[in-house]
Amino acid sequence: MTRAELIVFLGPSLPAREARGLARCTVLPPARQGDVWRALARRPAAIALVDGVFESVPSVWHHEILDALHAGVAVFGGASMGALRAVELARHGMVGVGRIFGWYRDGIIDGDDEVALLHAGPELEFRPLTLPLVTVRATGELARARRIVTVREQSALVSAAAGIFYQERTWKAVLAGASPLRPRTRAALQELLRSGPPDPKADDARATIAAAAAFVRAGGRLTPAGDPPRPSSLVRRRKLLDAVAVTRGATVPGAVVLNRLRARPDASALRDDGLRRALLAGYARSLRLVATADERAAAEDAFFAARRVRRSGREAFLAALGLDGADARRLFDDLALERLLLAAAARAVSDGPAPDEGLALGARLSGDFARAVEELAPRRGRTRRGQP
Repeated sequence: MTRAELIVFLGPSLPAREARGLARCTVLPPARQGDVWRALARRPAAIALVDGVFESVPSVWHHEILDALHAGVAVFGGASMGALRAVELARHGMVGVGRIFGWYRDGIIDGDDEVALLHAGPELEFRPLTLPLVTVRATGELARARRIVTVREQSALVSAAAGIFYQERTWKAVLAGASPLRPRTRAALQELLRSGPPDPKADDARATIAAAAAFVRAGGRLTPAGDPPRPSSLVRRRKLLDAVAVTRGATVPGAVVLNRLRARPDASALRDDGLRRALLAGYARSLRLVATADERAAAEDAFFAARRVRRSGREAFLAALGLDGADARRLFDDLALERLLLAAAARAVSDGPAPDEGLALGARLSGDFARAVEELAPRRGRTRRGQP
C-alpha cells in the first residue's frame, strides 16, 4: 500500500518544487471533486489543501474533507480553495492558516472571486495568468502603509479590481480602471509593482504547508471527534465511483471494480445480500438503536476474524476494499447495529420472529434444513432408536 505522510494539493499559488523544498510531501494538482477521497487511499497523516479547481469542473466537496477528518487525517487549508473550505469547516476540525483565511473568517472578504485567477495547465506548472483580488487588497494595504496612496485611492484600486472579471484581471487593467489615482500615485505604484508586490497566496501556501509538515514531524495523529456523518445516497454513490482501492501498491478506481462486479454471474446475489444488510442497519437506526463503542469493536474484531486478517494487516485489507477510515467506522457501526437488531428480532416488529424461526428459515433457504432431515431420517427398513 502506498503511504504518503503529507499530501499537498497545489497549483498556481506556489511552484511544486518550492513546496517540496519546504517539506517532505507528495504534491498533487489543484483538488477537484473526488481528489481528497482518492488521496485517503494513501493513508496520509495530514493533507494541506491550498489550490482547488472550480467553475469548469466540480470543486472538492465538504463531504470529502469531513471523511478525511473522521478517518483521523489532519487537514490544513489556506491561500485559496483551502482558505475557503477551512472557514466553512473550522468547527469540524479543519485548520485554517494564513492571512487570507483570516480575512474570510473575519468577514473582511466573502466571495470566491477574491482568490480566483486564470492559470496555465500542468505542462506549464499551473503558472498564474491573471491577478487574484486578494493580491490587489494586500498591495493596497502596503501602498497605504508606505503613504503611496490615500484611503480613497486604496479603495478605488480595490474597487477597480473587483469590477474586472477574474479571467481578465491584470495590473494594467486595474490601474487603468482606478480613475481617481493621481499621476504621481500611478508612477509610485508601478515602481512598487516592478520591485515585487505582495503575494498573499504564496505566503499563505508556504505557511499552510509548513503547519501541516510540523504536525507530521511531531508525530501528530488526529483523534476523530464523534461519529462520521451519514452522507446522502447521492454522495455515497459518487464516492463509490471516485474512491480507489489499493493492493500490492497499485490503485484501482471504484468505478472499474463495480463494472467487474456487475459482470459476475452471482452479481444479483451479491447485490441482494448487501442490500439486506444495509436495510437492516438502516431499520435499526429508525428504531433508535445505538451501538456502544464496545459493540462496534466486537463487530470489527468479528469482521477481521471471519476473514483471517491479523491486526497488523487490517489497514491494508481495508485499503484493498476501497474503505478509508471514515467508511470503515460506518461499516463496523452497521455490523454492530445489525447484530443488535437480530438479537431484538422478537420485539423489533409486531409479533416478531423467534430465534428458532430465523434458524429454520435460514436453513430452509440454504438447503441445510433438507440436508438435516436427510441425515436424521431412518434408514430403509429400520427405525431410529427412541422413535416409533
